[in-house]
Amino acid sequence: MSNVLPFRPRPAVTSLARCEVVAVAGDLLTLLEQLEDVSARASATGRPPIEVERTVQHLLDAISAVERALDCIGEGEQVAPA
Repeated sequence: MSNVLPFRPRPAVTSLARCEVVAVAGDLLTLLEQLEDVSARASATGRPPIEVERTVQHLLDAISAVERALDCIGEGEQVAPA
């Protein structure tokens, strides 16, 4: 797979790294709230039911992905690939 780049962590700068973790977690929480809001609004669009169902399901999948990312960054868990 030529489009995959190996992960090479930068040399640790602990205080900067901690600030980055907090900033990323904050951004993920904001994104989570926005996705939940969009999901609620999408369900009330009055579009054909199958379209609404698919749209909301994709948004719920995105919410799950953001929640898993928060788990990883917040607890240091390693989550198996889905």
